[in-house]
Amino acid sequence: MNPRCLPFLVFALLGLVTPGSGAEVQATPLRLTRERTFLTLTGGTLPGPVTIHYIEAYCRPGSTHQDWRTETVIPHQSALIAARPDGSEVVIRDTLSDGVVVEHTITARADEVDFQIVARNPTERESPAHWAQPCVRLDRFAGANKADAQSLVPPYARQCFLFIDGQMTRLPTEPWATEARYQPGQVYCPAHVNRNDVNPRPLSPLVPSSGLCGIYSADGRQILALAFEPYQEIFQGVITCLHNDFRIGGLKPGESKTIRGKIYVVPADAKKLLDRFERDFPEQARRPASRPQKS
Repeated sequence: MNPRCLPFLVFALLGLVTPGSGAEVQATPLRLTRERTFLTLTGGTLPGPVTIHYIEAYCRPGSTHQDWRTETVIPHQSALIAARPDGSEVVIRDTLSDGVVVEHTITARADEVDFQIVARNPTERESPAHWAQPCVRLDRFAGANKADAQSLVPPYARQCFLFIDGQMTRLPTEPWATEARYQPGQVYCPAHVNRNDVNPRPLSPLVPSSGLCGIYSADGRQILALAFEPYQEIFQGVITCLHNDFRIGGLKPGESKTIRGKIYVVPADAKKLLDRFERDFPEQARRPASRPQKS
């Protein structure tokens, strides 16, 4: 054997070089950075950065039919409390205008991002904070043109999926809703949430069977998937984004609630993704089918 080949052989055996490439290295861990109210996810097997508006908005109930800015959104201030230098974890504290405090511990791992959220109301007044929006921007992952996002069914939506009756269902779903206070987009409201309380975009009559949703990468080889427990809605948005918005459900004086979530960045194996989701969120795996709440 040529002695010059020995280093390559050693690195290939260790899994650090892909045979035949001579240049590829093992994927780095996912990494989080934060600037203003935006998280950026890099590393891993991502084809490019994924930006997350975190948190885009905290919302009052009645949101389906009311003015978004003046009646639904609860203003908030956000502060970075801690960030590990290696990008593996950030801690964010949001303070809502009604006094509610929401602390987010967000941890990046090899192929997922974990969210541990505690919302507490230290005031003597009940808070109407019912849900919150992490807005995940997917143009780079999907290879999408942001200019197309305002079309009725933007091209990237055809790479998106959710679960209906336990089955992965690609968008655009049939029927495809088009009537709403604001257009376009597509909202999927689960059975446990009142249909008066979701995003004021076209609301599908279809009811998701779990909160797992996601998108295939441009080359079809990866999936980026989202899940929260409890979750409020799934929303295919209008800036090449996808939402799995988490549910708070209001907070009584002195009350605290916990929410948890995941972003998965995994190979395009739907069964393995679903098995993993059901291990991480057994409540949703066990949740029986039920009729949606009427609007």
